[in-house]
Amino acid sequence: MKDLSMLAQLMRISPIILVSAWAILVLLVESYTENKESHRKFVGHLTLVGLAGVLLLQILLMTKMGPKAVSLFHGRVLMDGFAMQMGMLFTVGALMTVLLSPPYLEGHKIDFGEYYPLMLFSVAGMMIVAAAGELMVLVIGIETMSLPIYALCSSWRKKAASQREEASLEASFKYFIMGAFSTAVSVYGIALVYGATGTTLFSDLVALGPETATKGLLVVGMVMLIGGLGFKIAAVPFHMWTPDVYEGAPTPITGFMAAAVKAAAFAAVLRVFTFGFGTTELAFGANGWMSLLAVIAAITMILGNLTALWQQNVKRMLAYSSVAHAGYLLIGVIAAGNPAVSAEARSAVVFYLWAYTFTTIGAFGVIAWIGQREDRERVNVDDWAGLGRRRPAMALAMTIFLLSLAGVPPTAGFFGKFFLFKTALANSGLMWLIVLGLLTSVVSVFYYLRVVVAMYFTEAPEDEPELQPLSSTTSKVALFAATMFVLGVGLYPTTLWNYASKALMSF
Repeated sequence: MKDLSMLAQLMRISPIILVSAWAILVLLVESYTENKESHRKFVGHLTLVGLAGVLLLQILLMTKMGPKAVSLFHGRVLMDGFAMQMGMLFTVGALMTVLLSPPYLEGHKIDFGEYYPLMLFSVAGMMIVAAAGELMVLVIGIETMSLPIYALCSSWRKKAASQREEASLEASFKYFIMGAFSTAVSVYGIALVYGATGTTLFSDLVALGPETATKGLLVVGMVMLIGGLGFKIAAVPFHMWTPDVYEGAPTPITGFMAAAVKAAAFAAVLRVFTFGFGTTELAFGANGWMSLLAVIAAITMILGNLTALWQQNVKRMLAYSSVAHAGYLLIGVIAAGNPAVSAEARSAVVFYLWAYTFTTIGAFGVIAWIGQREDRERVNVDDWAGLGRRRPAMALAMTIFLLSLAGVPPTAGFFGKFFLFKTALANSGLMWLIVLGLLTSVVSVFYYLRVVVAMYFTEAPEDEPELQPLSSTTSKVALFAATMFVLGVGLYPTTLWNYASKALMSF
């Protein structure tokens, strides 16, 4: 890989520059306009225009420059098909969230102008994470992504304190404290890695010899990085923050966290372990990361699914479901450690993240849609009773999303798990993990179907007020697009698979 001219390098990272500049523009526009409903809508529309422009720029760069890996800024940034495709995934996730947000924010009277620029800054951080070619750049990206999310979790704020506001502030505080702790663990791990190897560049780490790979300092550094990144992906035992934060945050932000933030975290995991620490000694050795990740994946799938069984709150149920999906994705990461199927396994993870993003944002979008009024959010399973009769279209969309999360065909979620488990089969040592993944997927069907049963086979109480969500064209467009994507990929998975196959870290 060779470094390009400064102008060419800036062109390669132009989506990151554009989304950051647009965030500043939206922030300035919000600061210098009156706090009126029309002005707040204008800020939302301006955000949509910016994200659409970023997405078009990403598509143009992917088309014109191709997925071939290019080293930028002396190897500290790696722009390739993986970085560009993950950047598009983050942008699409933000676009859908912005489409779902206005009626929810308006209905609950929390439509503050800084909501949109914070989301844009977070997307910029995600793009930095996906393109990181060095451990410290990765940390900068993670913090740029995380700090706005901490603030967005506490969006519930009104003059009169309420239980919901207290839950939001508590969620934000927990997320911030534990996020700061995980960052400290990661940075200390990076310091140990640097002490053992003298470098933090992925391109240098992947070229380490066997004698360096066995250093105890390096092994401890890797373990600490697993802990720091394990918090971001919500893997057990680093998942404790997940249910409270998912429940306390505004529902559109919960969907954004569960999908885009998790995707960015897995982009970091892939960069660090399947590339930076991707040598045979570091992956398969006696102190290799594959064995530890396999144990974490198993515990994560078991605990995530079993805990979700007992949840009456739909947001908490999906939070533990998100924990379980982190376990499934770790199977793909572990499989990518095998050089024979590394490229295919990475593609399977990217495919899964695309399917999971649309499915999860869609599911939380339906939750936000039926709870847009200020009185209450309708987040308990009992609140969904009779929804199939009262709002058949939304009930059908939610059913499709839940079946996709469970991995039931013909949905995108089914093929996401299929490709993950298929690539893992190339490593006979992972057979037990695949069987466990299949068994826990069967368990997950039970708690997903509880919501479906409530919607179609349970009558709403007679004193239940009529469901009157705010009418919003944007939210309907987002939910329709998510539904069509989940069904379309389920019927024609090869199209997305061929596209995901271009997201290779080919160095």
